[in-house]
Amino acid sequence: MSAPILQPVIVLVLWSLVMWVWLYATRIPAMQKAGIALDPNRTTADLTAQLPPNVRWKADNYNHLMEQPTIFYATALALAVLGDGAGLNALLAWGYVGLRVAHSLVQATVNVIMLRWALFMAASVVLAVLAVRAAMAVF
Repeated sequence: MSAPILQPVIVLVLWSLVMWVWLYATRIPAMQKAGIALDPNRTTADLTAQLPPNVRWKADNYNHLMEQPTIFYATALALAVLGDGAGLNALLAWGYVGLRVAHSLVQATVNVIMLRWALFMAASVVLAVLAVRAAMAVF
């Protein structure tokens, strides 16, 4: 089975792992610098509040990559199984992934909220179109 839509799926998975590495590559040194003890009785919010914003941004983005993209994965995999993972659907999938990577880079570096929001909304619209196309293929 050839399903070009699986390529952007794997790229987004790999990108999520890049963000995971980036998050710990910045978080661990920041925690050491701040002298933050690993206390199991403290909440994540307490620990996070002690980190600089530019360190938190990476973790926030990693968490975002565990949220909405799950809908993308389900939609893309459904299209692949249906044999409808090429052409426009594959292009839409690549568009979604490109917008999510751009969103990550903005959030993890400069965190300009309106730019980040615009990228998120654009990605959401692309995902909605992809989901509607998947629904049309299923029903």
